[in-house]
Amino acid sequence: MKPKVWVFVEQEEGEAHPVSWELIGKAQELARDLEGEVEALVLGYQVEPIAKEALFYGAEKVYLIDDPVLEYYRNQSYAHGVTELCRKYRPEILLLGATTLGRDLAGSIATALETGLTADVTGLEIDPETKNLIMTRPAFGGNIMASILCPDHRPQMSTVRPRTFPLPEKDPSRQGKIIREELGLSEEEVKVKRVDFIPKEKTVNLEYAEVIVSGGRGLGGPEGFKLLGELAELLGAEVGASRAVVDAGWIDYEHQVGQTGKTVRPKVYIACGISGAIQHRVGMQNSDFILAINTDPEAPIFRIADLGVVGDLYEVVPALIEALKKEKSNG
Repeated sequence: MKPKVWVFVEQEEGEAHPVSWELIGKAQELARDLEGEVEALVLGYQVEPIAKEALFYGAEKVYLIDDPVLEYYRNQSYAHGVTELCRKYRPEILLLGATTLGRDLAGSIATALETGLTADVTGLEIDPETKNLIMTRPAFGGNIMASILCPDHRPQMSTVRPRTFPLPEKDPSRQGKIIREELGLSEEEVKVKRVDFIPKEKTVNLEYAEVIVSGGRGLGGPEGFKLLGELAELLGAEVGASRAVVDAGWIDYEHQVGQTGKTVRPKVYIACGISGAIQHRVGMQNSDFILAINTDPEAPIFRIADLGVVGDLYEVVPALIEALKKEKSNG
């Protein structure tokens, strides 16, 4: 029997989270190295279209549990469904997104299956000799990268940050098998009931932003983010930040890019006053185009930048803002 690399497809109100497709893309690489197959799990209510979409993104087989009990996420019902599927089909690897839902769910599954779980992974590969999964993640506040193995228990489980891996190409011509399974849990058996749902207003969407303007210690103080905010507004961008300025209290954590923050893949990343320590670079180095502005010509950020400006950001950024305003007024 071929080893199974499983991906839990996270969905909310009938819409899949993009991290699920990113994980299917990575699972294809892992399955090739294992000579195995990629399979997906879809749980929810009236979510068969998502199961079909999983096939389009590269899953060879999809296990579908479609049940009114799964209409909205609750840990007990979703953990029960996934755990029972794992016991029945015995996957080698199970990957989930390191989202709020994924982090909550993964711990319950790993506990029930008595296996290990590596959280917030930024790298996955198969050991060519042992065929174990090597799971890499930042440790000690992002100061080192730890490679973690789970050689004695299955499945080998990881939660992976959104945007860590590229989105595979969607091919609606792909064919595969959808296997319907029963949840085996009634509404009466679920201890938690949802009375109401008040969505939190999302103010920052760094992970899927197409343009990001980020600031570091070179800003000199929190007031510098007002300038970056003006540039970001003109570009339709999100504002990012290095860990140093978040730790200093200049801007909220939700803006942090890097090992201990968000991993991003924008079309354009503008780094203002960011030196480019490895902890920051691993979170943004896969951006399509990187513009770095720094007074230090030896700053590490210039090693990965597509375009570097050696200069004072308080001269360069206002010039960019002026040029953009002029272009918009002429347009």
